[in-house]
Amino acid sequence: MQLIGDSGYSTLLMPDVPTWQPALAPTLATVAALTDLRVGSWVYAAALREPLSTAWEAHSLSVLTEGRFEMGIGAGRPGIEVELGLPAVSLAERRTRMRETVAKLRTFDGPDLHTPVVMAVSGPKSRALALEVADAVTFVLPADDDRTETTNAVRDFAAGNDIELAQHIAVVGDGVAPFMAGPGLDTAALHAADSLIVLPSDPSAAAEEIERRREEIGFSYFVIGADFAETLAPVVAKLAGQ
Repeated sequence: MQLIGDSGYSTLLMPDVPTWQPALAPTLATVAALTDLRVGSWVYAAALREPLSTAWEAHSLSVLTEGRFEMGIGAGRPGIEVELGLPAVSLAERRTRMRETVAKLRTFDGPDLHTPVVMAVSGPKSRALALEVADAVTFVLPADDDRTETTNAVRDFAAGNDIELAQHIAVVGDGVAPFMAGPGLDTAALHAADSLIVLPSDPSAAAEEIERRREEIGFSYFVIGADFAETLAPVVAKLAGQ
């Protein structure tokens, strides 16, 4: 945590997977109390979350952090609720929960507070929902999509829409970030496809690639695994404020 704060990173994000790490809300509140970092959920899994309590937790974190919390929310990976012993939740119900969560959050925030919402999207229905209610979006795309496929998908979505674009980075060099990719990820195939979930491990090359994605596609928010924080710290130092 200290390395992240001292290296110029703006935000510390936590996944929402019970039993994998301490509970999200108290952990992020503690981080915000001890540092100047922004904090956020990456992302609340709608398959596990009831809208009212999730919205109240997000609003409470915004208040406790004095506006430094952002709510990431998504459908949740397939089957996560069943793995945890909960009833299966359809994709339609997950989207309904996402919409209701944001609506309740806006009610709790009232006119004097706006908790930023980052929505993880995949298909056309979740993308349409994000355009209605989110401040930023990250795309859940097949890992082996090449640069052209991803660029076209993002550009089609963003055309004429005022919404921030976030890029999820699961691989740096040949290293795979825990929590950010499924098992058995073939890094060689990703490099061959020029996948956008990959960054070079060389800081100079990584900085150039990030700038290229900003200019060519419009990404302005990059999310990396904590295991890569030290490797990419020089990149953050170079690009901070740009």
